[in-house]
Amino acid sequence: MIFMLCGTSDARELALQIRDKGFRVLTSVVTESAAISLSEAGLDVRTGRMTADEMAAVVRELGVQAIVDASHPFAEEAHVNAMAAARESGVPYIRYERAGLVYDNHPLLHIVPSYEEAALEAKQLKGSVMLTTGSKTLGTFTRHLLGDPEIRLVARMLPRLDNMEKCSELGMEQKNIIAMQGPFSREMNEALYKHFGTTVMVTKESGRTGAVDEKVQSALELGIHVILISRPEVEFGTVFDHFDGVIDALRTAE
Repeated sequence: MIFMLCGTSDARELALQIRDKGFRVLTSVVTESAAISLSEAGLDVRTGRMTADEMAAVVRELGVQAIVDASHPFAEEAHVNAMAAARESGVPYIRYERAGLVYDNHPLLHIVPSYEEAALEAKQLKGSVMLTTGSKTLGTFTRHLLGDPEIRLVARMLPRLDNMEKCSELGMEQKNIIAMQGPFSREMNEALYKHFGTTVMVTKESGRTGAVDEKVQSALELGIHVILISRPEVEFGTVFDHFDGVIDALRTAE
């Protein structure tokens, strides 16, 4: 049995390939929508956030032989908990993470290490600021940017009820909320930038599969400032950016 944290669009394909190689796989996701996607593919799914102790309990109860962490690059708590559970249980921890992108120096590209720094950079730039960073850290941006007469704050996020409630609680106006499921084509990104008169776009560096390159390139070509939040620096140990490496490591762990 392999216990696998899934948090990106390519994690499902990796889980299917692991299963097709003869391993039993239990996937773990945070949201119901992600669980439905995995279930429809015929994968066993556990839904909800888990502590390190809860993961360790699953490892013991199900005889898990390895933990594969394919959660989102910015899911720092999930990484820490998975590594702790693996250490406690004495099973291998294997990290899968899509390769990062390398950007040429560009006068409109601002690379920052955190959400807080991103918000402060946007506050300096002003104008129409589009967030594509999700709802979890929305409060960081509303705290710094809402109420400034020289800033229009637009947030793009998944069309979930809890996200809309959070926007309302934080004072986001409905006209400045884009509730859509991505990833988006270059044409869609450009249309949204033009519709909202975007002058600053904020995004996370999560890799090519998440289409962050399309967002960045299309924005830069339109003369829009891009604030790119770099990935958290986490000491994972064993990390693969290709499926074959993960599968080979699992075979070694058998």
